[in-house]
Amino acid sequence: MFDEAVQLLIKNPLLYLFAVAAVGYPIGRIKVFGVSLGVAAVLFTGLGFGSLHPDLKLPEIIYVLGLVLFVYTVGLASGPAFAASFKRDGVRNNLFAVGILAFAAGFTFLLARLLAVKPTLTAGMFAGSLTNTPAIAGVLETIKSYTDTPALESALSEPVIAYSITYPVGVIGMLLAITLAQRLLKIDYKADAARVKGAAGSTEPLHTHTILVTRKEAEGQTLRSLFAKHKWNVAIGRVKHDGHMMVATGASKLAVGDLVAVVGPEEELTRIAAFLGELSAEHIERDKSELEVRRIFVSNQEIEGRQLRHLKVDEKFGAVVTRLRRGDVDMVVSGSTTLEPGDRVRVVARRERMVEISAFFGDSYRAVSEIDIMTFSLGLAVGLAIGAAPIPMPGGVTVKLGFAGGPLIVGLILGIIGRTGDMVWTIPYSVNMTLRQIGLVLFLAGVGTKAGYGFFHTMANGGGLYIFFAGAVITFGTAMLTLTVGYKLLKIPFCVLTGMLAGLQTQPAVLGFALEQSKNDLPNVGYASVYPTATILKILLAQALLVSFGL
Repeated sequence: MFDEAVQLLIKNPLLYLFAVAAVGYPIGRIKVFGVSLGVAAVLFTGLGFGSLHPDLKLPEIIYVLGLVLFVYTVGLASGPAFAASFKRDGVRNNLFAVGILAFAAGFTFLLARLLAVKPTLTAGMFAGSLTNTPAIAGVLETIKSYTDTPALESALSEPVIAYSITYPVGVIGMLLAITLAQRLLKIDYKADAARVKGAAGSTEPLHTHTILVTRKEAEGQTLRSLFAKHKWNVAIGRVKHDGHMMVATGASKLAVGDLVAVVGPEEELTRIAAFLGELSAEHIERDKSELEVRRIFVSNQEIEGRQLRHLKVDEKFGAVVTRLRRGDVDMVVSGSTTLEPGDRVRVVARRERMVEISAFFGDSYRAVSEIDIMTFSLGLAVGLAIGAAPIPMPGGVTVKLGFAGGPLIVGLILGIIGRTGDMVWTIPYSVNMTLRQIGLVLFLAGVGTKAGYGFFHTMANGGGLYIFFAGAVITFGTAMLTLTVGYKLLKIPFCVLTGMLAGLQTQPAVLGFALEQSKNDLPNVGYASVYPTATILKILLAQALLVSFGL
């Protein structure tokens, strides 16, 4: 019966794929001491299935396709945040990330020399200790270029085995490092967050307050000029003047006695209230007698990828967009806000204009559930072509960005560009997350089943213990160096620094833990600022470790 089941899975790879995913995914949701493996559990389930028979492995195309989908969608989603980070401390953060990863690679090299670890295992140990899936994919691609066919199967299994052994401690070690560092450094997260002025940007919780205008300094100036002069990070939706409600457009002028509905972060609202006058107990945003508020889906391809200032909704419809919801995050909008397919904009306008405003933005849930196959495929094709190009390295060897690095770089660039003429490169947030999750599951299931038999054979013979402990040293050493140097020498706020550590580790589980510890959204800032650089650099460093031993 057992042999028949194994043969059934060998002969039916699609059945095998979905069986691994169906078993692994719920296992990943199980929490132990508040920590779960998440989707990474699919990798270990694949290892378990693959250990049952040497031929019980999924076709290579499955994990390659999964990887390409995953990294490209990550690039599209991360591009704008990555570019925006350079307006703040992005250069410093990324140089710091490069230095830390260079240290981690050098440390791995020395440990491998000391313990006489094979180059294939060394590269996998580095990728697993820093939990970087694209890096292990780049290693596999390099091995195919340098290894003869008879030894190829064994060579391809070794880095995945080392990756699988070190991956769990790569997650747990980072969480322990954050816990230890915050105690040793006596971190006060509230005071720490207060040091950051506006860095959380649009991820801060939004509130709506009504402000009574009492100061003469606010009179006679248009809202457009006030925003330009004072750099307000809020949106004003409506003004009540002489008992009548009006939409607050850029050309609107305030007068003493006006009531103004303002949306934004709490600290910013307090600052604006002090300039305009005082907070009012009245809530004019709840008054629906003259104006209506509606959330509208952005699904019109003509406006996707364009900045709000170019749409001129105030001039066309006498309306104003007060906030935007992307995924689960509400953000304040400005004229430079670029709309993406699937965004939900909150519009204030007169009731009779809402039908035409909805038509202008699209407001089709079905449309935002689809993607432009032409632009999506073209972006992937360009990324794969770049990934296939050899990059010369010192010593006469070459490395490639591969299936991981090429699509990631192109995804970042296209995510920043948004659109070219009539071609929209971005995709709806919900579609992006779905494709990303499917891609990661395909990859983890594929590499897990491929290495399963060799993994358990290695562990059963005691050959994996030294790799496990070496990986733990790399992970914990890298984490503590990042947290102490970043906090003590570079004076990076600890809540931002833990997000950077998660980005260096390219590990969502670490980011989730950092968010839980800080009780604010600042770790997202650090994560977004270094994640793309860390991913690309680890792809290159893992391959450099491989070829530096003379593979």
